[in-house]
Amino acid sequence: MKFFTSTTETIPAAAEIPKHIAVIMDGNGRWARKRFLPRIAGHKRGVETVRDLVKFCAKLKVEYLTLFAFSSENWRRPAEEVSFLMGLFMEALKREVVKLHQNNIKLVIIGDRSRFDAQLLEQIRDSEELTANNTGLTLTIAANYGGRWDTLQAVNKMQVAAPQLAGFYREEHLRPYLSMSYAPEPDLFIRTGGERRISNFLLWQLAYTELYFTDTLWPDFNAAAFELAIESYQQRERRFGRTSEQLAEPNLT
Repeated sequence: MKFFTSTTETIPAAAEIPKHIAVIMDGNGRWARKRFLPRIAGHKRGVETVRDLVKFCAKLKVEYLTLFAFSSENWRRPAEEVSFLMGLFMEALKREVVKLHQNNIKLVIIGDRSRFDAQLLEQIRDSEELTANNTGLTLTIAANYGGRWDTLQAVNKMQVAAPQLAGFYREEHLRPYLSMSYAPEPDLFIRTGGERRISNFLLWQLAYTELYFTDTLWPDFNAAAFELAIESYQQRERRFGRTSEQLAEPNLT
């Protein structure tokens, strides 16, 4: 497996179109409440937005799209809603994975799977195996995921694999054990729904990611809203610790 270097170790090449986009899909419940609908109606509509965004990213040749579907803290929600979300996740996997495969999209699920039932675990394994060799967009779904959990599980695995390095660990030793070791760090982070925080999502990986927040609720996040996020990204100056003068004169060090 190829492992990507960290933005704190090397300077990645900037491109007009982000190579990797990460999204917190917020606002499903509020979208439904504004329409006097149950919260689950917002979640169902949100799945349609996911489908549209995947198509748009594939069209733009985005290489990696990572979606925060269910955080490790979302178990605190009402039991009825959690049960519905788990069922919706299962249903979406069954319904969408064949379409993803037909469009050469690779599906990866990251997160702590210990709380998933046997049926959902089997569906996850089948979905990942079906799309494993696809070479187009890599779609990552973060389910029961938390950034702190990710870092801690990586540290634990690293310590077991290389105990002789204790006290001398570097980023390169930890990197292979992070959940997203197969992908470059996100270029662009998008959060819908009006909140201005990253909510324990990809804490390690977002170190130098460009952040974009919008008041648009996730079910309303259409192609036009996505284009605004891309345009905002294209206006950013990605320095990675350097000065603006160094960007203007590449020979400066």
